[in-house]
Amino acid sequence: MGKIYEIFGSDAFSMTKALMEAAEVVKKIPSGAEVALKPNLVVAKPAESGATTHAGVLSGAIEYLKDHGIRKISIIEGSWVGDRTDRACRAAGYEEISRKYGVPFYDLKRDQARTVDTPFRPMEICNRALDAGYLINLPVLKGHCQTVMTCALKNCKGCLPDREKRRFHAEGLMKPIAALASVLRPSLTIVDSICGDLDFEEGGNPVFTGRMYLGEDPVQMDAYGCRLMGLSLSDVPYIKLAEQWGAGTAELREEDMIRLNDPTQGGGYPKPSGKVAQLTAGVRQDSACSACYAALVRALYACGGDHGIPIAIGQGWRGKKFEGLGIGRCCDGASKLVKGCPPTADAISAALTDRDGIHNR
Repeated sequence: MGKIYEIFGSDAFSMTKALMEAAEVVKKIPSGAEVALKPNLVVAKPAESGATTHAGVLSGAIEYLKDHGIRKISIIEGSWVGDRTDRACRAAGYEEISRKYGVPFYDLKRDQARTVDTPFRPMEICNRALDAGYLINLPVLKGHCQTVMTCALKNCKGCLPDREKRRFHAEGLMKPIAALASVLRPSLTIVDSICGDLDFEEGGNPVFTGRMYLGEDPVQMDAYGCRLMGLSLSDVPYIKLAEQWGAGTAELREEDMIRLNDPTQGGGYPKPSGKVAQLTAGVRQDSACSACYAALVRALYACGGDHGIPIAIGQGWRGKKFEGLGIGRCCDGASKLVKGCPPTADAISAALTDRDGIHNR
């Protein structure tokens, strides 16, 4: 069981440096090790949207490392299946940081991978993540339309090739996320909880909570994230499963918390609104990828949740007949179909408002 260092405010750069100084991170980095920074860059949006890691977290970590003589530093990430990492890198300001500090950015979508045995099944993981001498995970604490919450453990899914990400969704996410945690455990996790969207991983409704926290146990970090969001561990099953498979402990004790400043400098955590669950009630989801499901959620937001037609989505619908609207190419057995992998939210919105037929069939 480790310590969790916590700081409140709004300046991601100074907060990150302060956390790393307090935790004396440099003393834990093996001599000569290359440090890999793994942010959350799921979509091409700035951090202010509530979806991605603040650029100040990256620059703060890089400056701390360089100030302490660490020169072998890289940034590694692969955006979700529905977006390009280079677009997301520019939108989040990481491209500028990479140039400014001379730190290379490696797109894990282009990386080689190798197969690693896990308690669940053999799994393909990108080499740069596996071979990092000291891996620093930089997730955003936010809501997720399929797993309720996403933070330290799920952020490591960005270290997989796209074909493996799709497999995770086909398997329901919970077991593969926990299994990944048992074999790819970052040395350090610094959570950006400054303004995450508490309902939706793609952002759009950021909530200022003004907090960051640092620790070495990713399971413990996720357990604390659940507490902050007003969730129970049973709401996010992969946390306890990861604990069972040896990835860390979900136990939290007050004596393990080290607060660097006054909590009044941060904000509160309203419980997730449940809006996504309301919008998708009745949707026949079976192993849908995040990008496809998120596009459907955006379209349902635009339509106010009023669609009046049965909806199917996910890899589990391949080759099956369905009387209603199919979202994405996996649902090509539906009587009405929105094509794409993933389809766009605009195309889905148009389909939802077209009661007579879908021109994309």
